[in-house]
Amino acid sequence: MLPEMEPSAIESHPDYTRIARAIEWLNHHADRKPDLAQAARAAGLSEHHFQRLFNRWAGVSPKRFLQFLTLEDARRRLDETRSTLDLAAAVGLSGGSRLHDLFVTLEAMTPGEAKLRGAGLDIRWGVHRTRFGDAMIAATTRGICALQFIDNNHGGRAILSATWPHARLLHQPSATAAMARRIFEPLDHSPPQPLSLLVKGTNFQIQVWRALLSLPEGAVTTYGDLARALHRPDAARAVGAAIGANPIAWLIPCHRVIRASGTLTGYRWGTERKAAMLGWEAARSMTLSTMVDKAN
Repeated sequence: MLPEMEPSAIESHPDYTRIARAIEWLNHHADRKPDLAQAARAAGLSEHHFQRLFNRWAGVSPKRFLQFLTLEDARRRLDETRSTLDLAAAVGLSGGSRLHDLFVTLEAMTPGEAKLRGAGLDIRWGVHRTRFGDAMIAATTRGICALQFIDNNHGGRAILSATWPHARLLHQPSATAAMARRIFEPLDHSPPQPLSLLVKGTNFQIQVWRALLSLPEGAVTTYGDLARALHRPDAARAVGAAIGANPIAWLIPCHRVIRASGTLTGYRWGTERKAAMLGWEAARSMTLSTMVDKAN
């Protein structure tokens, strides 16, 4: 195991690599509506093993998961988001938004602090296994300043050095392990405590990131809809650039932004990972909705 990894920091999810390949295959063959036998054969597994693996990871069958990734379902979710969510009300707010059972608050560095490029700042970081692959998490005393997916457990320090060249970087996976569990694993029954994010960016970028925090789990929106929510209807391209500069994956949910056509493109950490996230969130939202209906 490579030295950056902290194997005990979070429940291991070795299934992700196989699941990601399966999702890629399902995406490329969705128009053929592949059955379980075809998907299992493409994954190099028996039908029984593939079904169990997929259900363990996603909580639903491969067939149901594939339905969440169709253009028809994406367009339905876009319509639901537009009709139920007032993004504009959340833009520019300083408070946090409810995000997959976490309360997330976002604090922006002042221009003066950002100009120092981390001088005088201690940043503790570690790499942890998550259900979506290895993730580098970095935090200061004021909050999480980076969360990025990395391949083959390489590049965590290089990413931080490029962004915070004058900061003191402390490789301390034990310091970020609890954060990893809270972010990527189901919470226990205790009330969640606020999870703080510390970001640096232009005023417009921060506006876009705040708007993203207002998107609930299971929802999707478009670049154009975000631009209109920001009262900048002609700024869809600038919104896309701000989303591409997002330093904190998953918690600032840029994966929930798709094209108006319903296609999944333009995710800096990979289209397959974006599809995995959206499908997993849709499955989880469906499960939670079913549980609430049964309780009522």
